[in-house]
Amino acid sequence: MSDQVTDPFRQAFKGRFESVLRWGQLDLFWGVLRKDAAGEWYVYAVGEPPPQQPASAERVQTFLSEIERLLRKEHDEDYCGVVFTDSMESPQFVKIFDPNNLGVSCGFSEHPPLPGWILSKLPPVDLNVPVPLPANRRRWWLRLLGR
Repeated sequence: MSDQVTDPFRQAFKGRFESVLRWGQLDLFWGVLRKDAAGEWYVYAVGEPPPQQPASAERVQTFLSEIERLLRKEHDEDYCGVVFTDSMESPQFVKIFDPNNLGVSCGFSEHPPLPGWILSKLPPVDLNVPVPLPANRRRWWLRLLGR
């Protein structure tokens, strides 16, 4: 068995997720995450090197505020549907898809798009993204990190 199959992060990544379908649900879900901001979350921008340490509670709060602003601005739909979690009440893993790179995130696809960002309580591993982050997303991410 390869390391990719047995790695806990990859197993969780391929696990069962539920969609945060409505904006009201997302507001409630952000509240759950904000209450657990100091819960050892890794904040991973897929396409960048994975973080080696969990983010500070302050950084998690900042990320949640900024990603919420980005999603509401760039996903101009009456539904959300770009945030997926392993649990709405006690999340351990959250996938956030970039509204500008959705491809076939719903339904079946042999090569579904990777999420733009992952919040995980497991240390992330490199998902080997075939193309780098778009320049605008990379600038957004680096600004968020204070770089």
